[in-house]
Amino acid sequence: MTPSHTEPLPRFPFAADTALAPPAEWAEFREKCPVARVALASGDEAALITRYDDVKTVLSDPRFTRPTPADNAARVADTESGGVFNSEMATVLPQHGEAHLTWRRMIGKWFTAKRMNALRPGMAAMAEQLIDEMVAKGAPGDLKAGLAFPLPVWVICDMLGVPDTDRDRFAHWSDVMLSMTRYTQAEFDAAQAEFGRYMGAHIAAKRAEPGEDILSALIAEGADWSDATLTATGIGLLIAGHETTANMIAKMVAMLLADRSRWEQLLADGSLVRTAVEEALRADANAGVGMQRYITEDFEVGGSVLPAGTTAMCSMAAANRDEGAFENAAAMDLTRSPNPHLAFGAGAHACLGQPLARTELQVVLEVLLRKLPSLELAVPADELRVVEGLAVGGLRELPVRW
Repeated sequence: MTPSHTEPLPRFPFAADTALAPPAEWAEFREKCPVARVALASGDEAALITRYDDVKTVLSDPRFTRPTPADNAARVADTESGGVFNSEMATVLPQHGEAHLTWRRMIGKWFTAKRMNALRPGMAAMAEQLIDEMVAKGAPGDLKAGLAFPLPVWVICDMLGVPDTDRDRFAHWSDVMLSMTRYTQAEFDAAQAEFGRYMGAHIAAKRAEPGEDILSALIAEGADWSDATLTATGIGLLIAGHETTANMIAKMVAMLLADRSRWEQLLADGSLVRTAVEEALRADANAGVGMQRYITEDFEVGGSVLPAGTTAMCSMAAANRDEGAFENAAAMDLTRSPNPHLAFGAGAHACLGQPLARTELQVVLEVLLRKLPSLELAVPADELRVVEGLAVGGLRELPVRW
């Protein structure tokens, strides 16, 4: 499976036949070449990890870190700097050691189960309002534009004390910063600078007049945090807090409606919402590039030695379909439990906001099942279109009727 040095490397991420189907290469690589040499959108070489145990090992081992510009790691995007994974934010935020743990602890206080449960009624009310507005416009509608995108934006903006009326600006800046192939270096630099100025002004306002939000709390509790750290934190939370969840809401609903017996199963037994959300996260075949890691010493994984200076791309989505870890992994089983999927990563850099994402996905599904039991896709599932060229996967739109 690994090409010789004279053959071109496989280009990663791989294309799939349809929006909800996994690329054929995942199964091939897991079986024959679990640690493979691939070329990223930049043309740079990386090691692609596809088996469950190997991905978990790499993500959990502290010797693998998020790359910083000083590491000269492989660039994910085709721009000179390599996109958001190789951006200024990577130099500002602590990436490993005690400083990273302290940073995570400060942020993690805002994503506890208790806080998430307190947010549920407000999320449900917002979901109902958005669905009512979508229904008022008439079917068919675009569930991504009408519900999946605005709900997570409203939630994360509320948590950060940022006006959600600016959501179109956030969406543009996020798209540019998460792009692998769609924008130039100049456009990336402009978006990062504009986002930085916006967030910097917001932090200055919070220093002057604190509110009941994450950034105000960080200013009060993290007295030694610089404006640059606060700005990078705010941008990171805003991008992660809406982009991935908005896309996942749309993909989850699409997966459940692509085989409508799944939707009927949930209508018959609403207690399956929690396990259905976890299975959608596991079965997501359009998850983007996965997580980038960098190693500064030789490391053996999957029967191969990764030399020092290797950039590893961990495909959590490929790992989540590993038959060695999940029985009947190709099938979507809404009752699957336990379900130790890797959709949120693992180890020191596992997604901080996963309690929030889980809560939003559960609430949206509960409200949709209650308010729109007749929901169905307005186009055949194999005609759904993916968002091209972004580091995170998603659908361009989700046409539905009811």
